[in-house]
Amino acid sequence: MGCFMNLLWLVFGGIFTAIEYLVASLLMMITIIGIPFGMQTLKMASLALWPFGKTVRSGERSGGCLYILMNVLWIFLGGIWICLSHLAFGVVLCITIIGIPFGLQHFKLAGLALTPFGKDIISD
Repeated sequence: MGCFMNLLWLVFGGIFTAIEYLVASLLMMITIIGIPFGMQTLKMASLALWPFGKTVRSGERSGGCLYILMNVLWIFLGGIWICLSHLAFGVVLCITIIGIPFGLQHFKLAGLALTPFGKDIISD
């Protein structure tokens, strides 16, 4: 069932979201300063490509001072807008019964988009 839902996700917009994250990641990795942010965007691209059957968890190292600082920078440099867009898509999709599983995946992406540093994507 998860494979079928992932294929539906790709057909109905998941591939475009993953490509946008991939392009943003490559643009951020042009500079040395942007590499950590580009790596987090790659993490979001992998989740946006195949979200069903994966969970996002805080890693062992997520409470460090550097991760908190990078998450605060991330929020101010655009993470809040990415999170809000995923929340809006999630709310719109949850209006219908058929869209609820896809809306829940957008909520998962919103959580990762708000604070990606120190989070790990784990297959179920």
